[in-house]
Amino acid sequence: MLKVSLVAVAVLSVGAMIYGQQSTSNHFDGKTWWEHVKVLADDSMEGRETGSEGLRKAEAYVVKQLAANGIQPAGTKGFYQPVKFVSRQIVESESSAALVRNGIVEPLNLGEDVYFNTRADLASEETTAPLVFIGYGLRIPEKNYDDLAGIDAKGKVVVLISGSPAEIPTALSSHYQSSGERWKGLRDAEAIGVITIPNPASMDIPWSRISLNRTHVQMDLADAEFHETEGEKVALTFNPAKAEKLFAGSGHSFEEIAALAKDRKPIPHFALSVLLKAKPKVAKKEIESDNIVGKLAGSDAQLKSEYVVLSAHIDHVGVGEPINGDRIYNGAMDDGSGSALLLDMAASLKKHPEKLRRSVLFVFVTGEEKGLLGSKYFAAHPTVEPKFIVADLNVDMFLPIVPLKVLRVEGLEESDLGDRAREIAQALGVRVQPDPEPLRNSFIRSDQYSFVRHGVPALLMDVGFDPGSPEQKTFKDWLTHRYHAPSDDINQPVDLSSAAVYEEVVRRLLIKVANEDARPQWKADSFFRRYVGSSGL
Repeated sequence: MLKVSLVAVAVLSVGAMIYGQQSTSNHFDGKTWWEHVKVLADDSMEGRETGSEGLRKAEAYVVKQLAANGIQPAGTKGFYQPVKFVSRQIVESESSAALVRNGIVEPLNLGEDVYFNTRADLASEETTAPLVFIGYGLRIPEKNYDDLAGIDAKGKVVVLISGSPAEIPTALSSHYQSSGERWKGLRDAEAIGVITIPNPASMDIPWSRISLNRTHVQMDLADAEFHETEGEKVALTFNPAKAEKLFAGSGHSFEEIAALAKDRKPIPHFALSVLLKAKPKVAKKEIESDNIVGKLAGSDAQLKSEYVVLSAHIDHVGVGEPINGDRIYNGAMDDGSGSALLLDMAASLKKHPEKLRRSVLFVFVTGEEKGLLGSKYFAAHPTVEPKFIVADLNVDMFLPIVPLKVLRVEGLEESDLGDRAREIAQALGVRVQPDPEPLRNSFIRSDQYSFVRHGVPALLMDVGFDPGSPEQKTFKDWLTHRYHAPSDDINQPVDLSSAAVYEEVVRRLLIKVANEDARPQWKADSFFRRYVGSSGL
């Protein structure tokens, strides 16, 4: 559904281009990138839900564009790598949750108070269990940090607030907040479930919008090797505005906890004076979707067998509950922007050929919105020899909505890819910064994390901002009103010149990594260095 005229968008885009942005050596102008975005985020693609006909249409467009620009098929079936999923959808009319206090049952309103998280394979029978609050719920051996120390969690549902203590480095804390890593510690402690309270200081989307699509289909990979939360019987997300219900009678308040978590301070742990009674009804079925993989062959006799991956996710969240009458969640920036960049990059490398010593893999993954599932599958079962994947440059929702003066680099200090990115950005007059918002856990929320966990140095780069600047407010407003909303469509203002400079950074980094003698290396003090060898590297 159109909210503003296309003419208005064009005016905004052209105006943004005029706004003092750097030149880009004529490789990109933002216009061809935007044309791809408009196709991928068109209403006819119906939001590109994993496994949907709309996503298949978008992938067919991608395959056609890749082939037209000389990119060779590199999947298992031509350009395609089929991936099997199991989908899970809560049936709220047959589900319930309640607190039990002093023998009195207090029903919880599904949607207003709480919702079930069906990424976990929830128990079908009714579960009644005590609750214990465990702060951030993290166990981080490298920093001798353990929220489970001294906690009796056996047979209980743990309650935690998202976030991490300030003394834990951003990438490390993000890693241990991933669902699989967190559940390892909780499973060892014999917990049976988790209630997560989003940290109000880092909520990208207001609760009203989060809960709006709470019954939307969630998924997991069908293969048992990927089932990281086995044994988790209960998984609920609790509305922070209603969380005092959990803390009543405990001697603590959620207001106290939220204030500490906002500043990443230590948080107390204590038993809660209520029980949880939960009974979910989940409908399940198997589906199939595809990753798209293409190859641009390198020229060096030895190095052409090595690969630099340029990745983006092609899926979005499909058709959902209406907002302002619009039900199609188009996903223009998330991640039509990244998929369009890969297509624009392929066209650029055909129009302005470079002698690339290593080969380049263009990887469009499915199921990112379901928990990085497509990239998780590809990283575990790549369509090329795993030990020859030398780096992943991931492009996800880079948001060219302000001039590109600051480049935010996730993984900046983890490998020497960060050094290369800094050098290239600075040559284009762009400052580089690490993640200025560690509470958002961006490092584990996109597909580079799947490659990292298999030992591959990886980066995610985004248009950034200085803390406290007007640009920060622009980004915050975008997240509040457009992120995972129908308004992330082709009728939003974009800065085409910003997109062009960003593309130039990615192009130069891609070429540099493809042509240097040495493959990228993890820094000696990087936690993620331990994963080298997990894929035969």
